[in-house]
Order: sequence, then structure tokens, then C-alpha cells
Amino acid sequence: MSGHSKWATIKRKKAGIDAARGRVFTRVIKEISIAARQGGGDPDGNPRLRTAIAIAKASNMPADNIERAIKKGTGELEGVTYEEITYEAYGPGGVALLIDCVTDNKNRTASELRHLFSKYGGNMGAQGCVAWMFEAKGVITIDSSKTDEDTLMDVALEAGADDVKTEEGVFEVFTAPSNLEAVKSAIEAKGIPVSSAEMNKIPQNTVQLDERTAESMLKLMDMLEDFDDTQKVYANFDISPEILAKLDK
Repeated sequence: MSGHSKWATIKRKKAGIDAARGRVFTRVIKEISIAARQGGGDPDGNPRLRTAIAIAKASNMPADNIERAIKKGTGELEGVTYEEITYEAYGPGGVALLIDCVTDNKNRTASELRHLFSKYGGNMGAQGCVAWMFEAKGVITIDSSKTDEDTLMDVALEAGADDVKTEEGVFEVFTAPSNLEAVKSAIEAKGIPVSSAEMNKIPQNTVQLDERTAESMLKLMDMLEDFDDTQKVYANFDISPEILAKLDK
């Protein structure tokens, strides 16, 4: 798939951002609560909740935490009411950015994001300014040591996937959003373990960054990833392996 963002690949080269920094539990709890509020607390009838629970279990989240997050989402337990909002922005070099946030205070979140962008060389944009550059897709990742590309390709395409790519030791299966669960189930039914399955926003083209701009962009991405209200960050930049190697030193 042309135009696939390299940010996921770059993150895999940077030592475990979410897990290492203790962000994953907070983000998954928010996702579980929102999924339960919107689609009910039964994962069998709520694909989004089912996916969030799978991520929580893969992250070794205790079952009690998962249950509490579901009950807070359905209103069985009192808790903070979270809202989803996507902010659009530009980073160094004109990179387009979408930042999916979950917050209990949109004004505070917007203010803190503006501060981050002013500090690290970007600026917030108006609604709709960059969203048109991205396409919603389901993305399933599989460790490339667990299967071969031909086998995975046959299973995935037969189940309705759009494409399969190889990136840095993993296979990435792309699907229409409505086909994500069906393709994931078909892959697992063949005994192929799935590392992750989630909704993503894929840029239709990428901006190639030089070394100086790449360094600034990576600093900004790290700060956005670290921001407590951030769930996911999408960007349409690419960095050559040579420049990335220099920056990793």
C-alpha cells in the first residue's frame, strides 16, 4: 500500500515507547470505558470493546482493572466521563498530523497541545485541514517469524483483506474498517498468532524529512506520545534509514 506511514516502523526502532513509559494502562482503560459506553459492556456484541480488552490482556492488565473500566463506561460505577476528539496540526517540514485524544476537559487538552506545538516547531490547524490526507484502515500485525508471507497472503485476502506488507520483522495486513474483525479471526483460525489488531489512519502520501527536520519531528512525536490525553498520533512523514541511524547514535 503506497503512502503507508513509517511512524509505526520508526517506533519499533525506538525502545518500546508506550510500555517503557507506563502509558499503555491509562490509554487502554480510557479506550475500554469509551467502548463500553458507546457499544455496551458485552464484548461479544461490541467489537471495539473486544479489541480493547485483547490489548489490555496482552499488556498484562489485571482482570479487575478491565472490569472496573467496563463498569465505569456503562455507568455501573461512578467515574470520569471521557470524550473523544481528534486535533489536526502541522509539524516541522509541513508534516500533517492527526492526534486522537481522550479527555475529560477539551479546553485544557487543546491549550496543552498548542503549548507543545509552539515549543517543538509545529502549529494547530483548523478542523479538516489535514484529515483528508488520511484514510481509515484496519491494521493487523503479525510477527514474521510466525508464518510465511504466501500463507498469510492467501488467508488474509480470502478473508477480505486489502493488502499485506512486510515492515521491519512484522507483516502488516490492511483491511477496510468493517473487515478488521473478520480478517483477524480468519488469520487466528489458521493458527497464526496476531500481535495486534487496531484501527489506524493511513496517510496517502509522505513527506521525506532531512536530518535536521527529522530530529525536530521525532522530538515533537515523542512529546505528543507522552501527553496524557493522547491515544494515537498519525503523521505523514518518512525518514531514510541512513538519517534514522544517525539520529539513533
